Amino acid sequence: MREKELRRSRSVFPIGTVMTLTDLSARQIRYYEEQDLIHPERNEGNRRMFSLNDIDVLLEIKDYLADGINMAGIKQIYTLKKEESETKKQKEHQMITDEDVRRILHTEFLSVSGLMSKEPTQYIDSKDLF
Repeated sequence: MREKELRRSRSVFPIGTVMTLTDLSARQIRYYEEQDLIHPERNEGNRRMFSLNDIDVLLEIKDYLADGINMAGIKQIYTLKKEESETKKQKEHQMITDEDVRRILHTEFLSVSGLMSKEPTQYIDSKDLF
């Protein structure tokens, strides 16, 4: 994680400051937490501490509500964003194996040489040529 993202995810703002920055009431903020849209950390005294990322999410929620999107729609938007992010992370960490490279090259050679049959799943075996 980059340093900038690390700083943005550090939970340092109490709920009073977040209320001032977002023009939301404490009840609204707690409701969005209950709806699993934000995840503030708790300090030793069990008080909610918010990060800049949490504040960004709260401001986005306000914008969605102002645009006429209801809570179910907002939850769906964040669910899709989360799934997309997880898929992207999986793709970044997925490595292609030597066997994958061989299979892809084999398919390409057959395709370019004209030895591939009409159906892409069937291949002409070199034994059939002689």
